[in-house]
Amino acid sequence: IVMSVLKQSSKLTVTALMVAVGISGPAWADSAVVDDLFEQLQDADPSDWSRIEGQIYEQWSKSGSPTIDLLVRRGGEAIEAGDFAAAVEHFTAAIDHDPTFAEAYNGRATAYYLMNQIGPSLDDIRETLVLNPRHFGAMSGFAVILEELDRPKEALEVYEQILDLVPAATNVQEAIERLKLDLEGQTL
Repeated sequence: IVMSVLKQSSKLTVTALMVAVGISGPAWADSAVVDDLFEQLQDADPSDWSRIEGQIYEQWSKSGSPTIDLLVRRGGEAIEAGDFAAAVEHFTAAIDHDPTFAEAYNGRATAYYLMNQIGPSLDDIRETLVLNPRHFGAMSGFAVILEELDRPKEALEVYEQILDLVPAATNVQEAIERLKLDLEGQTL
């Protein structure tokens, strides 16, 4: 897939959403705490939603294993350093240790995306969402990919699902507005 400058910008957005904010995986997260945080998101104002999202990512990042935590941390560091192949190796090792830890798939999806390997990225996004259906970071990555594949209607649907989870997410609101404008004149 040939990427334009705009698409390169989208990659930075996906990286920020999927990696820089935090690493997720609900296996060891306190589900009652996460549920409460999602309830708080429903009423959050724009100044609070980012903090609450961060707390959700913090809960999701609890793998329960120092080995997995180290591998995921090294994967994130490799992405930040631009060594995407090394990131894939670290996240794959974490998946080998615990194939139910959603954030290892999420991190690897990001690394694959940054390597322009869209198919493997989509596979890992799917697995992330199977393991953690409320993973708004993975959903955001999926929406960006759908846009890049010139599927704006489907991307809009995904962004709207994210907005149901995170109503105050201004970046998602902006993406929805942008897509609606782009689709104006077309049947939605």
